[in-house]
Amino acid sequence: MRDITNREDLLFLMEAFYSKMLNDEQIGYIFTDVAKLDLAHHLPLLADFWNNALFHTGGYKNNVVQIHKNLDALEKLTPEHFKQWQLLLGETIDQNFKGEIAEKMKIRASQVGMTIQAKLGHYS
Repeated sequence: MRDITNREDLLFLMEAFYSKMLNDEQIGYIFTDVAKLDLAHHLPLLADFWNNALFHTGGYKNNVVQIHKNLDALEKLTPEHFKQWQLLLGETIDQNFKGEIAEKMKIRASQVGMTIQAKLGHYS
């Protein structure tokens, strides 16, 4: 297996991840029933987010915390939701990529999840 090297890899990874996540009994409904995501619009934005997070490319302008605050107002996002999100993302990364950037993405995902939870007031 090779490492994540570019935005195209990240878009592929997000497509695989969301395919898995949308069918997950614990968190899938948040994306389908609560957020009602338009995947054609959302997945490229996620690829941009991760491209910037991993390769410092810029180009991602959305406020990730505010997006999750808005979602939390509709459906309380629990620590269990974040754990499942991270578990599924880690599995998807491991199934498709191996290397320094893949490992960095898993660490960064943990950091992002903790930051969002803290901003939602789930940690004190």
